[in-house]
Amino acid sequence: MAEKYLDQKNVLLGVTGSIAAYKAADLASKLTQAGALVDVILTPAALEFVTPLTFQSVTGRPAVTDEALWGAQAHVLHVGLGHTAELFVIAPATANTIAKLAHGLADNLLVLTGLSFGPGSGARPLLIAPAMDGDMLDHPTTQANLEILRQRGAIIIGPEIGHLASGLEARGRMTEPAVLLGHIRYLLTRQGPLQGHRVVVSAGGTQEQIDPVRLITNRSSGKQGYALAQAALDAGAEVILISAPVSLTAPHGVTLVQVTSAAEMETAVITACAEADVLLMAAAVADFKPIQVVTQKIKKISGLPSIDLEPTADILSIVSLKRQQMGNPRVIVGFAAESQDLLVNAQAKLKSKHLDLMVANDISQAGSGFSVDNNQVTLLYPDGQSMPLPLMTKSEVAKRIIAEVVKLLPQ
Repeated sequence: MAEKYLDQKNVLLGVTGSIAAYKAADLASKLTQAGALVDVILTPAALEFVTPLTFQSVTGRPAVTDEALWGAQAHVLHVGLGHTAELFVIAPATANTIAKLAHGLADNLLVLTGLSFGPGSGARPLLIAPAMDGDMLDHPTTQANLEILRQRGAIIIGPEIGHLASGLEARGRMTEPAVLLGHIRYLLTRQGPLQGHRVVVSAGGTQEQIDPVRLITNRSSGKQGYALAQAALDAGAEVILISAPVSLTAPHGVTLVQVTSAAEMETAVITACAEADVLLMAAAVADFKPIQVVTQKIKKISGLPSIDLEPTADILSIVSLKRQQMGNPRVIVGFAAESQDLLVNAQAKLKSKHLDLMVANDISQAGSGFSVDNNQVTLLYPDGQSMPLPLMTKSEVAKRIIAEVVKLLPQ
């Protein structure tokens, strides 16, 4: 089942006359699966490419066209659509519609509703995804119209470089629905319980170099850390994601800091925490590293090498000590991945590092932990209480952890 992170959010989708209109149907479907209530307006030109039934089929709500302007609700339809929407996205937006929006030429239902919606700044964003041939996009008139809309608070996403209807490869291709969905998700979740708070999340497994070819690392995929970053964003936080190498796409809206080694992770986390309210230390940081990195590849013919190791810094302990001196971050959450004596080891870490919450998971349990999409964790508190959670997706685990963080933050 799709995650309902836009549950009951009112989204207005305007579709104009471009071959990219087929992408708008995909966007409408994705928004609806995320829980949004999607109303669609089609311009007369859009009807040459798609039909109202296409959008009603994926949203479960009637799509409207200029014909509705002359019905019984004509005098209030555009006002109602504009006032109800929490976000107005126009995708695709042609050069013609962009020009009309910039200069207030309200000769169809879409731009008429745009005037009722307002300039699109503040809590009710106007998002525009242009789609047109490259020469049309580059024309000074189009660029001037886009700048007018930006100055009024509209958010312009794209277009991208790609194959266009003209057969050319140029900038003008509409941004993909999945990317637009990330922008919409971010814009519609700025008013959550962590609004005004800065959250630092670490993710992935660090890598310690042995020689130019080999390294010491671990099995962490980064999935739980990235899910935590998304959940913090959904709660309205400003999020700094400090990530070791992973094959994941960072959620839209995070400030991404990429690191490789434990030492780099240490520097990045300490720097970010100086002005942070929360640290979620989900990264699997190497406990040991080679004392000396060999400058040339170790050859098998040379025999079995001996690699001497030394401990890496305990980042959580350092951050905890700095909190005693500086006061930040106000909430520190640790993560303990254990293969034996889970609760005993996790409770010891919670106490020794002076954490506010410890998330413990048994990596030996099938279907949970490294690389998979699910996790089963136990939340441990400084007062000795524990809360075992059932097996759930890492996104669900992240939401539960963020809910606990909200409770722990001083009001």
